[in-house]
Amino acid sequence: MKKLFTTMVIMLAVASVAFAQPRAIGGRLGYNLEFSYQHGIGSGFMVELDAGATNVWNGWAYADVNAMFDWVFNINGGWNWYVGPGVGVGFGFGHWWHDYDYIPFRLNVGAQIGVEYQFNIPLNLSLDWRPMVNVLGFTRGNGYHWYQGFYGVALGVRYRF
Repeated sequence: MKKLFTTMVIMLAVASVAFAQPRAIGGRLGYNLEFSYQHGIGSGFMVELDAGATNVWNGWAYADVNAMFDWVFNINGGWNWYVGPGVGVGFGFGHWWHDYDYIPFRLNVGAQIGVEYQFNIPLNLSLDWRPMVNVLGFTRGNGYHWYQGFYGVALGVRYRF
């Protein structure tokens, strides 16, 4: 009975800490079209999970899931900037009008740096850059898509709750 009570208290404490943190849900629009979820961890840390379609504008479409761990620093008032490492996995669907050979699964590592503004209403706007390097898979024979540099720039619009 003591173990059950202790386990319940610990689970309740973890759940209350998780739900007491600020969260935001919305999307990122740029070269990527992504659904985005941010979850604050304590003060000064944030985990961001994004899922969506990447590289759709030039015909190389693939689904992506990315997880970023960011340190958040206040600039002034509602302005913050953030930076941190991340990983991503994806699955490619090929080129829409050519038939290239490629490995459909891919694994990425990278980083993210950005700036955000939190309005007095529950709205958060951000502009960030997320360069990623393909560690495994999804490349043509010439290695063309091994790096997503400039293409990682996106505008985020999120509802804070």
